[in-house]
Amino acid sequence: MAVLNLGPNQAARLVAAFMRRAREFREWADRPRRIELRGRKLLREWLSADQLRQYDEHEYFEVTGCHTGKRYRISLGTQRNVYQLDDLGRLRVGLCFAPRVSLVAGDVMLAQKIALENDERGVLAIANAFALTGFEQA
Repeated sequence: MAVLNLGPNQAARLVAAFMRRAREFREWADRPRRIELRGRKLLREWLSADQLRQYDEHEYFEVTGCHTGKRYRISLGTQRNVYQLDDLGRLRVGLCFAPRVSLVAGDVMLAQKIALENDERGVLAIANAFALTGFEQA
């Protein structure tokens, strides 16, 4: 095994370079988590007190459509995560709609909330309805 023959200044520079690279890698690897947390933080800022309680307890919250007054549940996720509720609060039908660009869950959920509360008819015109499975009912 060869031993590096480095002077004290060279060794210090080498260690500093390795430390810099390790920090850069850690920041790169942690970036998706930071983006996700930032999206959830923004969502939480826009939720009412009741919606925030629901979200904290169940990872979903409910909104009321601005045109029909129907209730919708928005679950944690980016697709197939919106459900129309019946008068008893049971899931009735699923709705799939999301922004055209790729966003983290918190940002998608906030966009879905704003859309249903401000342009329910527009949402219903573009959303793809899907039948519920036993999984959604659980």
